[in-house]
Amino acid sequence: MTWTSDGRGKAGGGVLLTLLGAGIPALLGAALHGPAGEPYRETRLSFAAGRTAGRAPVAEGEFTRFLDREVSPAFPEGLDVRDAHGQRRAEDGTILRRTSYEVVLRYPENEAEERGARIEHIRRAYADLFRQEPVGRTDDTVTSGF
Repeated sequence: MTWTSDGRGKAGGGVLLTLLGAGIPALLGAALHGPAGEPYRETRLSFAAGRTAGRAPVAEGEFTRFLDREVSPAFPEGLDVRDAHGQRRAEDGTILRRTSYEVVLRYPENEAEERGARIEHIRRAYADLFRQEPVGRTDDTVTSGF
């Protein structure tokens, strides 16, 4: 039996070995280390600062006292607060701009139902205290590590 070669097999084999050599460490690293963190729920609450009937907006000090009384006891592990400036189009086509406070809460996904009840209490308390429109809420599932 006679073996013949035209060189293409050697080049193809070399490319294949190079690709495997580069990919195996990356795949192995991903398999050993997995995603960083655990499944968490992230809830963003948007508290409008503007009030109706020409009343002054909810001041930073008023909002801080609300956080201290209502939000921090319900989420003692921590939260983020951001000043926000948003806009939306009114029915008449004009652009309405508003200032608001955004609160970001993160908690384990397996506590979402119980934490959701706390969040709904906070939303009602703000609307009642400051005679406001409902507090906006957005929920996402994230991977988080602390």
